[in-house]
Amino acid sequence: MTRFSLSSLITNGLNKDRLWDQQWEKPEPEKSYDVIIIGAGGHGLAAAYYLAKEHNITNVAVLEKGWLGGGNTARNTTVIRSNYLYDESAKLYDHALKLWEGLSQELNYNLMFSQRGVMMLAHSAHEVASSKRHVHANRANGIDNEWLSAEQAKEFCPPLNISARARYPVLGAALQRRAGTARHDGVAWGYARAASARGVHLIENCEVTGINRNIDGSVCGVQTTRGTIDAKKIAISAAAGSGALMQMVGVNMPLESFTLQALVSEPIAPVFPCLVASNTVHAYISQSAKGELVIGAGTEQYISYTQRGPLHTVEHTLAAICEMFPIFTRLKMLRNWGGCVDVTPDRSPILGKTPVPGLYLNTGWGTGGFKATPGAGHLLAHTIARDAPHDINAPFTLKRFQTGRLIDEAAAAAVAH
Repeated sequence: MTRFSLSSLITNGLNKDRLWDQQWEKPEPEKSYDVIIIGAGGHGLAAAYYLAKEHNITNVAVLEKGWLGGGNTARNTTVIRSNYLYDESAKLYDHALKLWEGLSQELNYNLMFSQRGVMMLAHSAHEVASSKRHVHANRANGIDNEWLSAEQAKEFCPPLNISARARYPVLGAALQRRAGTARHDGVAWGYARAASARGVHLIENCEVTGINRNIDGSVCGVQTTRGTIDAKKIAISAAAGSGALMQMVGVNMPLESFTLQALVSEPIAPVFPCLVASNTVHAYISQSAKGELVIGAGTEQYISYTQRGPLHTVEHTLAAICEMFPIFTRLKMLRNWGGCVDVTPDRSPILGKTPVPGLYLNTGWGTGGFKATPGAGHLLAHTIARDAPHDINAPFTLKRFQTGRLIDEAAAAAVAH
C-alpha cells in the first residue's frame, strides 16, 4: 500500500491552494484495521493521534468523504474556552483547554493558539446575576473566571461602547483570561501529520455508505465508495450526519442538524485585543492574525444539512456588532459562510459507547466542537482503547436521554458559543 505523507506540508505551510495543487498519492484502503474512525475533522484526527500515542494502537484508518479538515473544522470561529456552568461540562472543556495549552509544542506545529481572553457581556440585572453565578461555579471547579464592571470591561477591550444610552447598555462582563483562539485548519493538519507519522492511515474521498455487523450484532466493518473495509471497532466522529450513520445500525438519535453562520470583515490593523460575546444581541467578535474581524452569528431556524444560511441572520448580527463597537460601522464584510452542526436536546455532546458492540460515538457538540477538539479526541481514544469511558466523559452517554439526567447547557453557555 502507498503511505499517505504530509511531509511537504512543512515547506508549503497551510496554504490550501498550494497544498491541493500537489500531486498527492492516494492510498488505497487495506482490507482490515483494528479501528476505523469515520470523519477526518479535528476530533477524528485527534482521536487517531491519541490512539497511536497513548494506547499504541496504530492499525487505524480515518475515513473522510471529502478532504481532511474540510468540514466544520474549517468553518468555525476558533473560540476556545472552558467557562461552562455545570460541573460535567466544566471538567470536559477544561480538560480540552489544558491540552490546548501545550498542543503546539506536542505536535511541533504552530497552531497559533492565543490566550487573549474571552469576555461575556451582561446587559440586564438578570444577566448580571447569571454571569456572577457562572463566575462562582467556575471558581468552585478550579477554573479561572472573574467579574468586571463596565468600566473594567472597556479598559480590557477599548473599542467596547459602554454608553448608558445604548439600546442594550453594558452592565458588566465575565472574563476568562485563559480562553482564546487558535488556527482552525492548523489544528487538523497538526493532528493529521502527527497521526500519520505514527502509522495511522488517512483516507480521503472515502464516504461510508453502510456499516457491517456480525451475527451477534457487533460491528465488523464498513461499506464505502472505495470498497468494503473490515474493522474490529468503529468510531463515528462527525459534526453533522451522525444520525444518518447511526440509522445504518438501526439506532435513532436525539439529534437535529442546524446551520450556524459566521462572517469576516475586510482586514484592518490590529485593534481588537480579545474575544467578546453578548448573549442578549447574540453575537461575538474577535480579530484574526490576518486582521479580519471574525464575527459569529446565530443558527438557522430550520433543520438542514446545508452549509449556508439566510442573510437576514447576518444583518441582525452586524447591527448588534455596530452598536457595541461603533468604530467598525464603516467596515465592509469580506465573506460569510455556514457550518452544519448536530445538536442534542440539552446542547451537550454524546461521547462514549453505543448500544451496538464495538461502535463508539462522538457527536452532538453543536457550537462547542472546536473548543473541545483535543479533549474530545483524547477521551474518544481512551473509550475506544479500553471499551469504557473516562471519568470525564462518562456523564455524556446516550443513556442520559432515557434516564433524564441531562446536562442542560442550552441556556447556561452564554451565546452558545
